[in-house]
Amino acid sequence: MSIITQYGWNEQFEQALPEHTVPGRIILEHKSSYRAITEQGEWLTTVSGNFRHTHAPDEYPSVGDWVALEQMPGEDKGIIHKLLPRSSRFTRKASGETSELQTIAVNIHYVFLVMSLNHDFNLRRLERYLIAAWDSGAMPVIVLTKSDQCSEPAEYLEQVAGAAIGVDAFAVSAVTGDGMNAFARYLTEGKTGALLGSSGVGKSSLINALTNSDRMAVQDIREDDSKGRHTTTHRELVLLPGGGLLIDTPGMREFQLGDSADGLEASFQDVASFAADCRFRDCSHQKEPGCRIQSALASGELSESRYASYLKLLRELEYMERKSDLAKQQAERMVWKQRTKDYRSRPAKKR
Repeated sequence: MSIITQYGWNEQFEQALPEHTVPGRIILEHKSSYRAITEQGEWLTTVSGNFRHTHAPDEYPSVGDWVALEQMPGEDKGIIHKLLPRSSRFTRKASGETSELQTIAVNIHYVFLVMSLNHDFNLRRLERYLIAAWDSGAMPVIVLTKSDQCSEPAEYLEQVAGAAIGVDAFAVSAVTGDGMNAFARYLTEGKTGALLGSSGVGKSSLINALTNSDRMAVQDIREDDSKGRHTTTHRELVLLPGGGLLIDTPGMREFQLGDSADGLEASFQDVASFAADCRFRDCSHQKEPGCRIQSALASGELSESRYASYLKLLRELEYMERKSDLAKQQAERMVWKQRTKDYRSRPAKKR
């Protein structure tokens, strides 16, 4: 088997590869360059000048991307000329007062949402991650780590089942090995997953256990709140002994949603199902007669906390949509303003 086939190269990517270029997959991202695996080995790569001038920063390569490369003569280095079409893309809103999206992982089959069975366990945060996971085009899977430190993992799994309807979930311990075989069901040859979660939940320890190595640095967490420091400071794609691939990511202390409206309905299938049974199509779920949401809340079929979380996330997504539309309008105005300026600065035609 060829090297790039081990890393997930397939006919779909082959058809999108321009002539006279070499395929490579980004396995590590530096500040201004990338590490890419190619049929000839690992290359240090940078984007071409033309790529730099014709693409926005959020259109640059990310770990997991397949790119079209030109090899520098006599060197294990390459120039990136094109980004091949992505099959999936997990994003979050970039930090700060912006509506721009930050790409976390691409071309992944599974999004492993990792929480540890201690103070890190948080259903409301899990719901937030799930929305982005469903919107990414990849399949979400929930991994509860450090089961060796928990006396009743089944209780946590039951809570997860109520918040993540229809999503696979399992508990693991990188120390004892319990539950680690569950990864084998997903990380088969050519399949790529991404580990996402807070700092200190044990993502790097999982990769060390899966690779039977100490390639990823790990740090102890604070005993008072079970929180950890950012052990992983960069995203990296790792080839596992069993043939699957995993992207390790830095821990995220906060996770703001981007444009994930479709993921909201997928994550809250129970709420959507109740709403569909309301007597009136335009029901606001307040005091209208025949409101199925209100009857579900009254009977306990739908918990107050879950519905409150749904409303909060809905408001956040609506705000982000309005903000994104305003940003697009402003960008369009700037383009027309520049075009008008360029037109007026041109020499007048001689009559």
